[in-house]
Amino acid sequence: MKQLVETIAKELVDFPDKVEITEREEERAIILELQVAPEDMGKVIGKQGRVAKAIRSIIKSASQASVKKYVLEIME
Repeated sequence: MKQLVETIAKELVDFPDKVEITEREEERAIILELQVAPEDMGKVIGKQGRVAKAIRSIIKSASQASVKKYVLEIME
């Protein structure tokens, strides 16, 4: 799942080398923390959060077979 989010994020931003994803596991969920360059923050979030919402929808669909829920957090 981490690779999926990384691929999507790198295609959206101007500085793909600054895309970092950290994965941390909690009791019922796996948190994916996405960090991008400050200049690319708007591209990852999108107008009214539409791009972020779309990425989260993809993660939700891709993780249907998983026992744990995946959550995407966009870090500043």
